[in-house]
Amino acid sequence: MYANGVSTGSFQSPDASIWARPEPAARQPRFSRDQIAAAALAIADAEGFRAVSMRRVAARLGSGTMSLYRYISTKDDLMALMDDALMAQTLVPDGELPADWRTALAMIARRTRAVYLRHPWAARALPGEPGGGRETPIGPNGLRHAEQSLAAIDTAPFDTRGKLDLLAIVDDYVSGHVLRAAASQARPAVAAGDRLEQRFDLGLSALIDGAFRAWAYPGT
Repeated sequence: MYANGVSTGSFQSPDASIWARPEPAARQPRFSRDQIAAAALAIADAEGFRAVSMRRVAARLGSGTMSLYRYISTKDDLMALMDDALMAQTLVPDGELPADWRTALAMIARRTRAVYLRHPWAARALPGEPGGGRETPIGPNGLRHAEQSLAAIDTAPFDTRGKLDLLAIVDDYVSGHVLRAAASQARPAVAAGDRLEQRFDLGLSALIDGAFRAWAYPGT
């Protein structure tokens, strides 16, 4: 399925989500959270997630490591920013979500898949992603992704529970496919990219159409 000012260097409890803490109150902060996330993603894309550190991100931004702590207090915060930046890439632009719920749901699933194929390290590295272990707090773009997913199936012929179940099923399918695709990059013989895409589209259509048939023709 992710700013208000405070005194420089002051934060709430370190256990609080970064999204519950405002950005520094400087009139013109040197860096935005988006810039910090973009720098971290660039490092991970080029060298792998293990290369991402506060020091490396600060260096890429042309800053000292301690200066970066004005904006984020822990590496968990950094991972939360990275996760939310990926969620931003999954969003369908305003006005482009199809009216048909099946087409809209498939579009979001394909966009999500495409994002994690562009950043294959994220499937296992980030705590909020498939295989990532710990959950990361949902950020503003994660929330937008969830809201867009709900909007996509607003006209689907299911009750609220059925809609949420369908979203979860499709999300599980996308997550599993992304993990499979990441494994195939390490082992090219597993499946060629175009074959994986064909299987993804076939399975996605079967899931969505099967859910509709189960509603329209229960017991068949």
